Amino acid sequence: MNKVLLLGYVGRDPEIQYVGKRPVAQLSLATNEPPRVLPDGSVAEAPTEWHRLVMWDQNAETAEKYIRKGTRLFVEGQLRTRTWQDRNTIKHTVTEILVTYMDIIK
Repeated sequence: MNKVLLLGYVGRDPEIQYVGKRPVAQLSLATNEPPRVLPDGSVAEAPTEWHRLVMWDQNAETAEKYIRKGTRLFVEGQLRTRTWQDRNTIKHTVTEILVTYMDIIK
């Protein structure tokens, strides 16, 4: 099963493009785990993880209208890894979350 659930904050405004007539939104989401208390009583903050989100159709339209940098967002989706070669024949790989469901958290 390929399923991802994330709750975090949007790192940048969505970038909207159209493939034919279908809208697609790309944005980043920052997540982190709750701080841990160490044995000496100090607090260790967890590092921030950044995720690339891709939304199509109605989710993309909703993102364009309502989502901005700093919006708290819950997303459900699937991992997708893409590989491509640029003009200099350098191979690039990116892992994204293909969003199937989202909810803006107030």
